[in-house]
Amino acid sequence: MKLPESTRKPEEINDMVRTASARWAGGLKDGKGTVSTASGVLKDTQYSFSTRFENGVGTNPEELIAAAHAGCFTMALSAFLGAEGFKADELSTQATLTLEQVDGNWTITTIHLDLTGKVPGIDAAKFEEIADKAKAGCPVSRVLKADITLSKKFLA
Repeated sequence: MKLPESTRKPEEINDMVRTASARWAGGLKDGKGTVSTASGVLKDTQYSFSTRFENGVGTNPEELIAAAHAGCFTMALSAFLGAEGFKADELSTQATLTLEQVDGNWTITTIHLDLTGKVPGIDAAKFEEIADKAKAGCPVSRVLKADITLSKKFLA
């Protein structure tokens, strides 16, 4: 499923390239690192073994993937709704990512998207249909190989 076309002319649309970086010093359990994005939204944001596998202060790769997925899906849903003539009053998505051991390797096995939406002029069935299309068409959904599930809550 393709995302709806942009309002820009095809010659105005270029491939997007986004960059991020990570630095690490020390061993796995005693080391520390930082992550940064070219946009500056993340700048030397701390991560470590404790932020990844325990509940330490800072971020971790899985949390960032979950945030990226929630953001991408919600934006894609807005685009799919717009393509069908609907505009959301509010869309809210929580992504829950599960990291577990599979055959001795840490693996992202599932991501569950929990969606709540308030969209004037649409019924629950149409909302759910469009949400399913957005889940399939979201670029982050497409890059991940985890089992991605979606629950939908429509607010009339």
